[in-house]
Amino acid sequence: MRSPVLDAEAVQALIQADHPSRQQVHHLLEAASRLQRDVVVPAVTLAELYRGVRRTQNVDAALAPHEQYLVIRNTDRALARLVGALLASVKLGSEHIADAHVAAAAVEEQGLILTGDSDDMERLVAGTPTVTVVALRDSRT
Repeated sequence: MRSPVLDAEAVQALIQADHPSRQQVHHLLEAASRLQRDVVVPAVTLAELYRGVRRTQNVDAALAPHEQYLVIRNTDRALARLVGALLASVKLGSEHIADAHVAAAAVEEQGLILTGDSDDMERLVAGTPTVTVVALRDSRT
């Protein structure tokens, strides 16, 4: 198993008790922990989720059990270049910046992306055989 990289919807699944993907995300993170794989969350993903004191506390509480293997990927120049290159390669704009950070972190890790937006993620990592996109269960079903 490769390192999982979480998008905002994957973290949301950890927070929301009735989220249809909650168990799916928990199982993948438990497997990562058993195999001592990093669990990567781009800092931009956290910025998407941190909205007020209570919500911030919920996000942090959901991630706390994975703290030993949790890696928050800050955006440095190398990641910024990769994000820009991924967006340019598929002609997407800055409205996809958060998704592109998740994709870029997965490219670096040769990991798997846990996402609620598999179409955009597949597009961003097209041509990158070392990245696997894992679609979360549809929250509308």
